Amino acid sequence: MSEADLKKELKSIAEAAAEEDDEREHVNLIFLGHVDAGKSTISGHMLFLTGMVDKRTIEKYEREAKENNRGSWFYAYIMDTIEEERAKGKTVEVGRAHFATAKKRYTILDAPGHKNYVPNMIAGLAQADIGVLVVSAKTGEFESGFEKAGQTREHATLAKTLGIRQLIVAVNKMDEPQIAWAQSRYDEIVSKIGAFLRQVGWAPSQVVFLPISGYTGANLVDPLPAGTASFYTGPSLVGLLDELKPIERNDTAPFRMPVVDKFKDLGFVYAMGKIEAGSVSKGQQLLLMPNKLPCKVNAIYHKEEDELKKAKAGESIRIALSGVEETDVLTGFVLCEPSVPVHVASEFVVQLAVLELPAGNPLFTAGYEAVMHVHTCVKECVVVELLAEIDKKTKKPAKKKPTFVRSGALVNAKLVCVSPVCAELFDTFPQLGRFTLRDKGRTVAIGKILHMGPGMPAADAAKDK
Repeated sequence: MSEADLKKELKSIAEAAAEEDDEREHVNLIFLGHVDAGKSTISGHMLFLTGMVDKRTIEKYEREAKENNRGSWFYAYIMDTIEEERAKGKTVEVGRAHFATAKKRYTILDAPGHKNYVPNMIAGLAQADIGVLVVSAKTGEFESGFEKAGQTREHATLAKTLGIRQLIVAVNKMDEPQIAWAQSRYDEIVSKIGAFLRQVGWAPSQVVFLPISGYTGANLVDPLPAGTASFYTGPSLVGLLDELKPIERNDTAPFRMPVVDKFKDLGFVYAMGKIEAGSVSKGQQLLLMPNKLPCKVNAIYHKEEDELKKAKAGESIRIALSGVEETDVLTGFVLCEPSVPVHVASEFVVQLAVLELPAGNPLFTAGYEAVMHVHTCVKECVVVELLAEIDKKTKKPAKKKPTFVRSGALVNAKLVCVSPVCAELFDTFPQLGRFTLRDKGRTVAIGKILHMGPGMPAADAAKDK
C-alpha cells in the first residue's frame, strides 16, 4: 500500500463512526522528556503520517519554519501553535491533538520539556494514560537530559507518581549522521535509562524501548525498513500502542472529572478535562466542587465538532454547562455526581516519599512550605507535623516521632493547604489521591492521601497506615 493510500485509509477510519457509537478504546497519550528531545516533531509527524494533517498544511509550516530560521522544526508547528513556542522553539503549553487507527482512538498530549514549565507538564500528566518518554540519541543531548539538572529523570519520576500505566521510551534522532542507527549507542541509552527507571519504581513489564526518527518518520507508523537497524525487530510506535493491553477503566463509579481549562462561548461555559471515573450524558445534572454549584450538561464534545450523547471514563472531553458562570469554574475544580460528591478538605494525613531537597535546605521538617499538585489542582501548602518515619524495607513506622527527615525518607505527615482541595483517599480512588510537592522549581516529594478532613487520626493512629 502506498503512503498516500495509507493516509487516506487511516483518515477514513478516524472519521468513519460517530464517537458515541465507536467501540474502539480511547487512549490518552503524553509525550514527555527533556527540551529539544523531539517531542513536538514526533507528535506532528505522527499526525501527518496518520492523515490528520494534509500535505498543503505541512508545506505552509515548512515555509514558516524557514522564515524563523528553524527549517527542521516544521512538524513541531503542528503542535506548537502559539507564537512564543514557534519563535523560541520550545513548547510552553500542553498541545492536544487526535488520531485513530483501526484498533484504537488516541488523544496526543505534547508536554513542554523545559524545567520552567514543569507545572504545565504535570497538568498534562493528570490527563494521560500512557507516557512516551522521548530521549535524544544525539551525542551530548542525551547526557544533558539525563544528568541531574535535566528533565528526563524528573519527567519519568512524575509519570510514575501521577499514575501513568505504561511507559514507552522512544530513543529519537537515531538517524543523526554521528549515530547512524548504531546499536552500541542505543544499547548504552537503554541500559542507563532502564537502570534509573527501576530505581524510581517502574517494573520491567511497564517499560518498552524502541528506536525512532521523529524527523524522517522512521518507525513511527510503519516498521523500520529492512537493514535500517537489524538489532530491533519489534513494531513501530503506533503498532506498539495498538498492541498494548486495554486500560482498565472505572466506568461504574460515581462521575469525576477534574477541570483542566474553561472558556465561555454562545452563552455556555465549557469545562475541559479527562473523565477519571463514571460516565456523563447530555442533559445530566452535575455538581461543581468545591463551591457546590449545581449545573446541567447541555452538550459533550470529544474533538472540535464531534458532539457525543455520552462519554465514559478515560475520555478527554469538553462539556457545555449551564447554571454556572465562567468565574465559577476554575482549574482544579471537579465536576461530579450530585448524589456522591467528591470529597473536599484542606487538611490531610499523607505518606510522602521525599526525593531531592533544594540545595541549602537538606532537612524536611514541620513548617516546610511547598506547592501541592493533585490531579489538575495546584495549591500552596505547609507540612504542619511529621507523624512517623516509615522503614522502607519493613514498611513499619519507627516508634519515635521524627523532628526531621532527609532526602530518600518515607514519612507520614500532616499537611494543610491554604484553601480547600477536591481529592479522594489513595486506597479508594488513586487517580485523585496521589500528588506531588514542588519547591523552588523542583519536585521534592511524591505522596498519597491516607486521611482527609476533620477528625483525622492523631500521630499514633497515623502510624498504623
